Amino acid sequence: MKEATILYVEDDETLGFVTRDNLEQKGYVVHHCNSGTSAEEAIRSFEFDLAILDVMLPGVDGFTLAEQIRKRNKEVPIIFLTAKILKEDRLHGFGLGGDDYVTKPFSIEELIFKIEVFLKRRNISSDAQPSIQRLGTFEFDFANLTLSHEDGESRTLTQREADLINFLLKHKNTVLRRSDILETIWGEDDYFLGRSLDVFISRLRKYLKKDPSLQIMNVHGVGFKLNCE
Repeated sequence: MKEATILYVEDDETLGFVTRDNLEQKGYVVHHCNSGTSAEEAIRSFEFDLAILDVMLPGVDGFTLAEQIRKRNKEVPIIFLTAKILKEDRLHGFGLGGDDYVTKPFSIEELIFKIEVFLKRRNISSDAQPSIQRLGTFEFDFANLTLSHEDGESRTLTQREADLINFLLKHKNTVLRRSDILETIWGEDDYFLGRSLDVFISRLRKYLKKDPSLQIMNVHGVGFKLNCE
């Protein structure tokens, strides 16, 4: 398994040093930037397997960096670090293509757990095998994070989008509880993650609208169901 490279953007000198040191002890290659400006240069200059972005940065903030990353790479997982807990901020971050949030102050164990979950799902090891499934008039390639329609249009998904499609597809035509989806995909079930799930469901509906036979139904008070022939 190759060493994973992480872009870590944090302007707090002490927190940045401690977090980077802990991640490097776990075997990760960490490219630490202490400003949004230096992170912009890093985004243009090298490839990485995961990004950890502090939201509140002087000058160029974490949300702006996430937009820049998504323009260049639809696949790399993005974790936001923030002291904010407002629903609107979380939904805004997810809308930009972010995959998860860690609220400050955080434990390094929590952050490492989330990193490991994302990197495992991305199958960084070189022997990862492709997994292609039919989804109505679409072809879903989980290993390569792509959703392709039979008319030739192809879309690159974020890791979280691919995880969610994969889970729904595994349980197609079955009602899934919100709590089960959240615990499987996000690792925990709480109010804010529930709101982010709604954002991702809405996004997937837009992606699948070319095939009217595919519907992600709300089951009131319970969860969701992917209707798929």
